[in-house]
Amino acid sequence: MDFAYDARTEELRGRLLAFMDEYVYPAEQVAHEQRARLASPWETPRVVEELKAEARRQGLWNLFLPDAEHGAGLTNLQYAPLAEITGRSPQLAPTATNCAAPDTGNMEVLAQFADEAQKKQWLEPLLAGEIRSAFAMTEPDVASSDATNITTHIEREGDEYVVTGRKWYISGAMNPDCRIFIVMGKTDPDGEDLRRQQSMVLVPRDTPGVTVDRAMQVFGYEDHYHGGHAEVTFDHARVPVTHLIGEEGGGFAIAQARLGPGRIHHCMRLIGMAERAIELMCRRAVSRNAFGKALAQQGVVHNWIADARVTVEQLRLLVLKTAWLMDTVGNRGAHTEIQAIKIATPRAVVDIIDRAIQLHGAGGVSQDFPLAELYAGARTLMIADGPDEVHQRSLARREIKKYL
Repeated sequence: MDFAYDARTEELRGRLLAFMDEYVYPAEQVAHEQRARLASPWETPRVVEELKAEARRQGLWNLFLPDAEHGAGLTNLQYAPLAEITGRSPQLAPTATNCAAPDTGNMEVLAQFADEAQKKQWLEPLLAGEIRSAFAMTEPDVASSDATNITTHIEREGDEYVVTGRKWYISGAMNPDCRIFIVMGKTDPDGEDLRRQQSMVLVPRDTPGVTVDRAMQVFGYEDHYHGGHAEVTFDHARVPVTHLIGEEGGGFAIAQARLGPGRIHHCMRLIGMAERAIELMCRRAVSRNAFGKALAQQGVVHNWIADARVTVEQLRLLVLKTAWLMDTVGNRGAHTEIQAIKIATPRAVVDIIDRAIQLHGAGGVSQDFPLAELYAGARTLMIADGPDEVHQRSLARREIKKYL
């Protein structure tokens, strides 16, 4: 395993780092000020569209998609250090480069499983950054950590599917540019194989019977930059049968194919969030005095910073190994490692950000620093894309099986 960055990765890293310094970091405060003047908090600040135009002009666009026909054609190992860089400004940089969830996962689904007509109608405008999308799987009335529990019905009536159910924490759904939902529901609720009961269909947002009921908060944040997280009702919403993605009964498999890359992308960005927290911690430590000396001279601060650095280096190596395995033996071959990074990365990054908050005192929990919002995002990822306990259960079973 050679984790040295190749020439193309180094070249893209240099360009992306320059883009962050020149455009993204200065835009963070500008975006905040512009949003305060918008008629709706869900509208996109002008500076975000300017960032997207500049990123596309510089060729820093769709970096996540390994399909060279539709994306940058990068491997997971090549994309990992780039996603880490964008994770340093998670509210702006992923969106600016068209590498923000949930659109990334939805574009991967469409690129891999959609037919040509579906790609033309939905994938192409997503790739161009002209529209946004949402992935509707999680439900409020069941334990959605077990996807076989979902209760949304997708019933065929003639040439149409009728979708009925309630979803929540549907990321991106509050954004007025969100035009399409990928909805997971049951087409065969009584089927013997629990993992063949589900299917996925494309449901345009303006379909009669689709209602975005409310925005869901995350630790009090509404996550405007990602289009929020919504509760959505599908009340006998009808779509043509041509809106089925793949085949009936293929929904569970498609979800698993979508979640593998999504999990590692989150972990890549989390490392960038941790690096931003360490930078803020160090800057604070050298600029503040307490009890007669700089915070940077306090022993406990040394421990926090040293532990954070060691942790980030460990996490990065594990994420790079996982990316390498996904490239060489496929997602199934990297299953253990994907679960390992999904368990290890969020909890470790939460701890690093928590120390950075502590070092900033009251400022750490305020809106004047990004730490509180970084904390909320990192802590949420201990639940999103499968809670830690589900991954621990599966990983432990795989380990124990070797000895049975």
